[in-house]
Amino acid sequence: MKTPYTREKLIQDFSNLGIEKADTLFIHSSFKSLGQVEGGAGTVISALEAVIGQDGLILMPSFNLLPSREERVGSWDVEKTPSTVGWLTEFFRQMPGTYRSDHYSHSVAARGRGAEVFVADHLRCDGYQSPWDYPPWGKTYGTHSPMFRAYKANGKLLMLGVDYETSTYIHLVEVIYWNKRLADHAEANFIGLNRPKLGAFWDGLGNLRRGKVGDSDCRLSNIKTYVDTLLAEVERNPEPYTG
Repeated sequence: MKTPYTREKLIQDFSNLGIEKADTLFIHSSFKSLGQVEGGAGTVISALEAVIGQDGLILMPSFNLLPSREERVGSWDVEKTPSTVGWLTEFFRQMPGTYRSDHYSHSVAARGRGAEVFVADHLRCDGYQSPWDYPPWGKTYGTHSPMFRAYKANGKLLMLGVDYETSTYIHLVEVIYWNKRLADHAEANFIGLNRPKLGAFWDGLGNLRRGKVGDSDCRLSNIKTYVDTLLAEVERNPEPYTG
């Protein structure tokens, strides 16, 4: 039987991937993809915190993606509603000292330097509109949303054992693309983009770091570069991604 991965091994792997002190790090994850980890999910979080240090910030989706909007709204409690996007995110959400933004479907959990303030304003209604906006909650990807703030803060996107189907930052590309088109045509419809095709395009550019953390195949990208590059590609050549 394979020896479980230790905290020290994960620290080494995260560092080799390119995660650094004081990083703002948004993480999509598959905990099971890591293989056996000594101490479980807590060891993964501890290793990440060791790598980014006391000035770093970890962000994870704590989304409530029940099948319908009615179910999401009806079940929402910022303190209690489970994250539906993986065990690592649910473990992280429940840790003492983790803060969670108040949004019925696309909440984000944060831990580290400035975490409470970073996720505090998801009820505000400034910035881009999106199909997931629903009063009394604020703009899902608006100016004060955690995912937009991480984009503006030069954060990094860690895809830990997951593929581009899970890359929610492509929603931000969709939203910016839609809002630009709305500025020209008030009746412009929202278009969902093909995540795997955009991911293949991004991989082909090579503007990311790839490597193993435990058994997980991982990707590390600069969020702003990722979003801006994909947006430019969709604007230049929409057909492959919007069909």
